[in-house]
Amino acid sequence: MTRKIAIFDTTLRDGEQSPGASMNTEEKLIIARQLIRMNVDVIEAGFPISSPGDFKSVSEIGRIAGDKCTVCGLTRAVDKDIEVAAEALKTAKRPRIHTGLGVSPSHLHEKLHMTEDEAIERAIHAVKLARNFVDDVEFYAEDAGRADQDFLVRIVEAAVKAGATVINIPDTTGYNLPWHFGARIRDLRERVDGIEDVTISVHTHNDLGMATALALESVRNGATQIECTINGLGERAGNTSLEEVVMAIKMHGKELDAHTDIVTQELTHASKLVSSITGINVQPNKAIVGANAFAHSSGIHQDGVLKARDTYEIIDPADVGAAGSQIILSARSGHAALRHRMSELGYTFSDEDFEGIYQAFLEVADKKKEVYDEDLESIVHERERVSTAIWNLDALQVSCGFPLTPTATIKLADVDGNVFTACEYGVGPIDAAFKAVDKIVAVANDLQEFSVKAVTRGIDALGEVTVRVTAENGEVYIGRGSDGDIIVSSTKAYINALNRLISDQNERAGK
Repeated sequence: MTRKIAIFDTTLRDGEQSPGASMNTEEKLIIARQLIRMNVDVIEAGFPISSPGDFKSVSEIGRIAGDKCTVCGLTRAVDKDIEVAAEALKTAKRPRIHTGLGVSPSHLHEKLHMTEDEAIERAIHAVKLARNFVDDVEFYAEDAGRADQDFLVRIVEAAVKAGATVINIPDTTGYNLPWHFGARIRDLRERVDGIEDVTISVHTHNDLGMATALALESVRNGATQIECTINGLGERAGNTSLEEVVMAIKMHGKELDAHTDIVTQELTHASKLVSSITGINVQPNKAIVGANAFAHSSGIHQDGVLKARDTYEIIDPADVGAAGSQIILSARSGHAALRHRMSELGYTFSDEDFEGIYQAFLEVADKKKEVYDEDLESIVHERERVSTAIWNLDALQVSCGFPLTPTATIKLADVDGNVFTACEYGVGPIDAAFKAVDKIVAVANDLQEFSVKAVTRGIDALGEVTVRVTAENGEVYIGRGSDGDIIVSSTKAYINALNRLISDQNERAGK
C-alpha cells in the first residue's frame, strides 16, 4: 500500500483571505458540507479570535462534521488565541488547534522582535497550552521556506517534544524552488528527534506559480499532509490548489508512494460552488476544473480525441465530475470534428454534400470565435434552402448612412446559373435590397411580417430572419435566412419566401 496523504483544506481560512472572498457563516457551512462529501481529512474552519463570525463558523462546522473529519482552528502562539480556539472547538468530535509563529529572520527580527531562543520558548509554551485543551495540536513554523535550517530543526524538535502531533512547514511567501523545499523536508526527517511519530504537513503558496510543485516535492521527500484550497484561493497569488495536488497524486501515486481518500468526482462541483459563493471566477485554462480543461479546438487534437480520448487527455473528465470532453468548433476545427458533431445532432451527409457543409462552416467560423450547435443547424437549413431554390443570392452590396440614401445592388442566379443584376434605393438598406430583388424576380407579393432573432449568444451571433409574404391569391409564404450580416440574412429570407411562392405557382400551372 502507498502512503496516505492527508488533505488539509484551508479554503475557509486562508482561502477567505483572498481579497473579495469573505464568506459569512452560512456560506462557510455550505462549503464545509461539500468538503465533507469530498472526504477531506481536515477542515481549517477559521481563526476564532479574529471575529465573532469566525468563532461561530468554527463552532458550527465542528458541530456538523461529527467524526467524519478533523476540524481545525488557527491561532497565534498567544494564550488568549488558544483559549478562544479551544472554546470554539468544543462542538467538534475531532478538534485540532493550529498554533505557531514566524521563524524566518524577517519574522523574528522585524515582526516579532524575538531572539531564536525566545521563539523556541514561545513555541513550547503554546503547544503545551494547546495540549491542555485538545489531543491534536499542529505547530506551524511560519515562513519556514526562508528560515535558517539549523534553527528550523531546533524549533521543530522543541515543538515535537512539547506534544505537537502535526508539524506544518509553510513556504509562506512561495519563495522556494521545489527541490530546495524538498531538501528542507528531507533534512527535518533526518535530523529532528521524534519526527517519525508526527505528521509532517506543508503549506505552500503560489507567488512564483509553483505551489503544487512545492507540495508534491515535499510529499516525495516525506511529507504526509498537504494544506490546500479549492481553486487555489488564498493570500496574494493563492495557495496550493486542492484539485491539482489530489489529481497529481492520483496520476502518479506509485512514483510518489502516495494516495489520498478524496472523492475526486466532487472536484468540479466543489470548484463551481466556491466560485459562486466567493464571486471569484476560475480562469478558463485552470488545471482540472477550468472551463477549458477538457476542451479541444485544434483540428489535430479533436481528431485524436475522437479516435481515442487518452490521445490528448490524461484524465477522464468523469473522474473529476466534469460533463465530458468538449469539442469546440472553431476555424481551427477539421473535418472529423465537424462530422462528429453533425452526427451527434442527427445529420448524415455524403462526402460531396459534407464538403459543401464544411466550407459553409468555415465561412461562419472565420467570423466567430466559436461555432455552436444552433449555428450548425442554421448552416444546414440555409444550405437546404439554397439547394432547392429557384433564385439564389449571388452578391449583395449596400450603401447607407446619414444623410445618404440607402442603395442596394444585387446579383441573383437562376436555376440555370444565369446571373441578373439590379440596383434600387429605399427608406433603409433592407427595403432597398428587397426592391432590387423584386425588380429581378418580378412576382407580385405583399410583405406582411419581418422578424429577427440571434441564433446563438454573443455579439458575433448569426442573425436569423423570418419573413411572411402574401401572394395575390391570399396564400401566405414564410421564408427564412441566416448569416452574420443581418441585411444578407434578410435578403436570403425574402428570396426564400419568393422561391416558395413561385414554386407553388409553377406547380399550379403544371410547370
